[in-house]
Amino acid sequence: MIGDIDERRAPLLDHLIELRRRLLWSIAALGGAFFACLYFAEPIFAFLVQPLIAAGQGKIIYTDVFEAFFVNLKVAFFAAIMVAFPVMATQLWAFVAPGLYRQEKRALLPFLMMTPVLFTAGAALAYYVAMPVALRFLLGFQGDVGGIQQEALPGVGNYLSFVTKFIFGFGVAFLTPVLLMLLERAGIVTRAQLVAGRRYAIVIAFVIAAVLTPPDVLSQLLLAVPLVLLYELALIAIWFTERRRSRARPAVDAQPGGDDAAA
Repeated sequence: MIGDIDERRAPLLDHLIELRRRLLWSIAALGGAFFACLYFAEPIFAFLVQPLIAAGQGKIIYTDVFEAFFVNLKVAFFAAIMVAFPVMATQLWAFVAPGLYRQEKRALLPFLMMTPVLFTAGAALAYYVAMPVALRFLLGFQGDVGGIQQEALPGVGNYLSFVTKFIFGFGVAFLTPVLLMLLERAGIVTRAQLVAGRRYAIVIAFVIAAVLTPPDVLSQLLLAVPLVLLYELALIAIWFTERRRSRARPAVDAQPGGDDAAA
């Protein structure tokens, strides 16, 4: 009995040791990237404020003695996540992959490779298109208001929160096709269900855009329209994968063992 218990516990212990090793590599990558990005925190922040400068704002302030210092730390951490993500994703894949069948690996690996591409596309749209539009709208409230001069003086901490919200929000939103394709691949939803729920997806896209962007219509459309297009792109991609699986199914059934081979 004791021997049986030890045999059952040993694989779990091996998995925990492997998980700890992968986590340590990920933390080390994040820590190394953080200190490297901390050295370049000011140039990175200078890059992030370019949309604010393009919108006509030439001054940014801090009112707390420690605010500028903590902003540098936040900038470094924000950039470190971007830099270390490939390493962390690789460690996650190295931990999960040994437990997957060959077919599952072939199915999941393209999704993992699409993630940084789609996230970067969303972040680029936020930085180069949505943020300048939103900032011009928000800074347009400056001027004379009832006989008093109203002037915008953005704080460094407030502006950094604005930037990270936009970049992460757009980046994560652009991962919609990956999420939908994984849900379909796992059998949680079908393409028919996604097609039937298209109208709800459009409403949800505009709700997400309303939450993540300023209250002007143009900024909301800049996020909502790509989300709707990405939803349609996911439906097209799922249609192609379904056709490929349907063509491969007869060949699998023809092999000795039939369904056993497919499993």
